Amino acid sequence: DTDKMSHRKFSAPRHGSLGFLPKKRCAHIRGKVKAFPKDDPSAPIHLTAFLGYKAGMTHIVREVDRSGSKVHKKEVVEGVTIIEAPPMVIIGVTGYIDTPRGMRTHKTVWAEHLSEECKRRFYKNWYKSKKKAFTKASKKWQDPIGKKHIEADIRKMKKYCKVIRVLAHTQMKLMKKRQKKAHIMEIQINGGTIAQKVDWAREHFEKPVAISDIFGEDEVIDIIGVTKGHGFKGVTSRWHPKKLPRKTHKGLRKVACIGAWHPARVAFSVARAGQKGYHHRTEMNKKIMRIGKGIHMKDGKVVKNNASTTFDITQKSITPMGAFPHYGEVNNDYVMLRGCCIGHKKRVLTLRKSLLVQTKRKAKEHITLKFIDTASKFGHGRFQTHEEKVNFMGPLKKDKQKEETAA
Repeated sequence: DTDKMSHRKFSAPRHGSLGFLPKKRCAHIRGKVKAFPKDDPSAPIHLTAFLGYKAGMTHIVREVDRSGSKVHKKEVVEGVTIIEAPPMVIIGVTGYIDTPRGMRTHKTVWAEHLSEECKRRFYKNWYKSKKKAFTKASKKWQDPIGKKHIEADIRKMKKYCKVIRVLAHTQMKLMKKRQKKAHIMEIQINGGTIAQKVDWAREHFEKPVAISDIFGEDEVIDIIGVTKGHGFKGVTSRWHPKKLPRKTHKGLRKVACIGAWHPARVAFSVARAGQKGYHHRTEMNKKIMRIGKGIHMKDGKVVKNNASTTFDITQKSITPMGAFPHYGEVNNDYVMLRGCCIGHKKRVLTLRKSLLVQTKRKAKEHITLKFIDTASKFGHGRFQTHEEKVNFMGPLKKDKQKEETAA
């Protein structure tokens, strides 16, 4: 209807959301869970979050199972992100009580033994330090009086607390990366009574928890982390307003009017140049395509086929030819998510269970992978495995030289 009155805010809405202000660099690189899923005491006890490390992307071929869709029963190619997620170790439990001003920590109980990678997190400079962190706290477990204090804290948790969370850290030593300092986070326990939660946490002290114990395939989850940093950027790149006409004096990637004469200030809502990227963000509804087991021993043999499918039975691991660029090999458990996700390679990402009950058909769809691409991501990858390349290329000059030197 043309005769109806419109408004400029509908015909030319502002560029860029003000909901994400201030656009400044994040203080901490690990994604912070600002809300855990709602607790249901009737459900079985389960953890609600996990930490993983972004390795890179590849693509898969799968058959769509969505009746009514044009691609139903057809094959599609989709991009997927691989997140390496070695088991996390539970090292403590903390309880929260309700106050008129919200939740407050009531008691925290730490495990007896903390690994070196975990203790490194409490120091800025590990090798110059005296490494005394938690030496007194761990002695409590042997001392009869200290043991009494621990038992008293656990009793108080069961009596007064409304929310129970475990303290868990990542295992950097399994990753073979440069960093040795573990990431530590609180993970909320949902399901069961408060006493059952506390007992469950205590039973799992110093024990690893795998990602397959928390998430399942075909599940929809949320990713929390810090986006890729782009440094100080101009207004066009940062806010995407219209560029000015070609002949504009002193540049055209600008905002022409940054406000009226009065009020004689620049409003906060006017697009300006500044920091772009390295912001804390939560990305919702990421579909888990596969949870792969890391390279492991079975019946005395090394099992490396975590990128094989029922249709493609080639023995191959998820690491592509020549490894993931700027990352390396993925030898531990991994999660495959549909599409891209925030952050750079090696970035620590928090995976959290969805806050909503998923009802859409797309969210509930069962994923059947037919093929996972493991060709090189560092050029025009032609071969899926090293064996395939050798068979195609035939004996090479360098192989001949090796044989001669060996002989």
